[in-house]
Amino acid sequence: MRLVSVEGTEEISAPVFDAEVPVAIIGGGACGLVAALTLKYAVVECVVLERDALPTGSTALSSGFIPACGTRWQRDIGVSDSVELLSADIEQKNHHGSRPDVVRAVAAASGPALEWLADAHGIPFQVLEGFLYPGHSVARMHAVPEKTGAGLIGRLTAAAQRAGVDIITAAPVSGLYADEAGRILGVRVTRADGSLEHIGCAALILACNGYGGNPAMVRQYIPEIANAEYAGHSGNQGDAVRWGLGLRGAIADMGAYQGHGSWATPHGQLVTWALMTEGGIQVNAEGRRFWNEQQGYSEASQHVIAQPGQFAWNIYDQRLHDFAMAGFPDYTELCKAGAIREAFSASSLASQLHLPVGAVEETLYNAQAMQRGELRDPALIDPFGRDFSSKPALEAPYYAVKVTGALFHTQGGLEIDAQARVLREDGSALPNLYAGGGAARGISGGQVWGYLSGNGLLTAVTQGRIAALHAAAVLGART
Repeated sequence: MRLVSVEGTEEISAPVFDAEVPVAIIGGGACGLVAALTLKYAVVECVVLERDALPTGSTALSSGFIPACGTRWQRDIGVSDSVELLSADIEQKNHHGSRPDVVRAVAAASGPALEWLADAHGIPFQVLEGFLYPGHSVARMHAVPEKTGAGLIGRLTAAAQRAGVDIITAAPVSGLYADEAGRILGVRVTRADGSLEHIGCAALILACNGYGGNPAMVRQYIPEIANAEYAGHSGNQGDAVRWGLGLRGAIADMGAYQGHGSWATPHGQLVTWALMTEGGIQVNAEGRRFWNEQQGYSEASQHVIAQPGQFAWNIYDQRLHDFAMAGFPDYTELCKAGAIREAFSASSLASQLHLPVGAVEETLYNAQAMQRGELRDPALIDPFGRDFSSKPALEAPYYAVKVTGALFHTQGGLEIDAQARVLREDGSALPNLYAGGGAARGISGGQVWGYLSGNGLLTAVTQGRIAALHAAAVLGART
């Protein structure tokens, strides 16, 4: 028997397992909890092993928005969507850089997964209306009523408790036990006092996200974001990747990640990108725009941290301020914290932000002129390629919030197939090991610009369910 730990792999004598369970799940975020709910419904006993005192993870830090296609909530508001359209949007954004079979499996599972969570576990969803995130052809972002990641994880946790799922918290897994064929036999849990627990399992699901909280791995795989703020969960230490490598598993797209170019500084909180897609602009310390803000918020992280001082100001108007106040609880919290500035002219805004007055006035004038369709001189058309014509012109009073670029979570990880099985380098599947969400290779290709809004929660929810359904079928359970 081998013990595969983050420190390395060693041959050991078989331990005596303190307990055994058909399926063990490492990680209590959206991926792990959806997997556990699925297994419980299929009458397969499982245990969720969570390193923290409460199940939160990256899900609690996210916006909580899940893209899904063909749902009844979309139909209720007249939105026509399909697996083909969602798959096409994902692949267009990543320039066809991901596995098509995994993309289609995720897209196909998205709508049924949310409807099952609603029907079987009472989790309500609604579609966000009134705007589209970059790259999405139709309205398909689904959210619980709280419209936050904390609200989503809270509802999933409550559902797991009602279903009788065993969740062991403060239980960091420090190693996996496997035979020579790579079959997982169990896991080792190291408690805070140094004591060890050994839990045997017939299948293992890795739902412990990526490596964003491990500075050494970030510098190794994505050095361009290594000096940015990390807005993800500190527990994302890359354990899944290192365990997988120890089992001779394959990894892919390790240079991919979800960044965000609208992370309030110094407040450390997400500012909705809808402010940009609906007409807002970003300016740097020189009072100038520096890129096309209608592109994705992930690649925005690189553009923002490339500016002097690694910051920018989001500038928008009363219409957009009211829009954010009505629909985004995180934004209202920033208002209460004093992060939002207000001014009744371009010059007073520039003075408040300590920016060059002339530059801010010119920047706002040009943006407004493009929004009104008044610029006819080709030399004045936006040099960054943004189409300003579809949104109303910004007008006083103006609002602004200081932001920086941040790393949210990594998108590279263990290579998996459409059933979420971890693959070896030769393409064969390890016998009973699954991975989902940030632990697995994502659907964003190999670069930051391949991330389509919501890809993280989309794969977490769907691959948690896909892995659990496959494991249950292999174990001969009712599915």
